[in-house]
Amino acid sequence: MGFGSAGLTFFNPVARSLIGAGASDEVKEKTLTDLIANLQAEDWDTELDSLQLFLDDPAIVRAFANNGIRWDD
Repeated sequence: MGFGSAGLTFFNPVARSLIGAGASDEVKEKTLTDLIANLQAEDWDTELDSLQLFLDDPAIVRAFANNGIRWDD
């Protein structure tokens, strides 16, 4: 059984906070790459739901890609 609430509870709020704080692309990518890896280790299974919300942010898209998660159009 996966960790479906990780996006709503952890990933999405952190990503939004980084955006709101004006974090650089480098900071967003590094921070979120590590967060995604940790959530995956806990069996996060709704990564694509979160990725879809942030497709307009290249740094966040790269953070997902760094963990093998890509959005196929």
